[in-house]
Amino acid sequence: MRSRFALALLASLILTGVASAQAPAIKWGPAPAVFPAGTRMAVLQGDPSQAAMFTVRIELPAGMRVAPHFHPTDEQLTVISGTFLVGMGDSIIVSKAMVLPTGAFATAPANAHHWAMARGRTVVQVSAIGPFVLTYVNPKDMPNQTASK
Repeated sequence: MRSRFALALLASLILTGVASAQAPAIKWGPAPAVFPAGTRMAVLQGDPSQAAMFTVRIELPAGMRVAPHFHPTDEQLTVISGTFLVGMGDSIIVSKAMVLPTGAFATAPANAHHWAMARGRTVVQVSAIGPFVLTYVNPKDMPNQTASK
């Protein structure tokens, strides 16, 4: 009987410790200059500048558009909050967008030209093999993030 009580007590202490443990806070900062101004990013896993797996969260303000672009590796996208519109091709045609609500998952294939837009404040989690590269189809679409230019 004592051993059962001791096991129950030990299990209770372990579960209490697990339940009270908190995940580390996500540290948000400005996204790299390749994104439009106002976009924020948090690195959850890995280093996006290295040739290894990474996971980031990208926060886009309502209405933010990311012009047609491509990446050298597949990207796995999960919508954490908001609504994310993704379209394929070299032009933004909102009526042809795939609408991804909170919880949706999609893969952007390597080298596929695509664009994105946030409907409302939207947070998207992206996992891929680095280094992270975003190349705009039209170089003139590269964001100008400095007010003095």
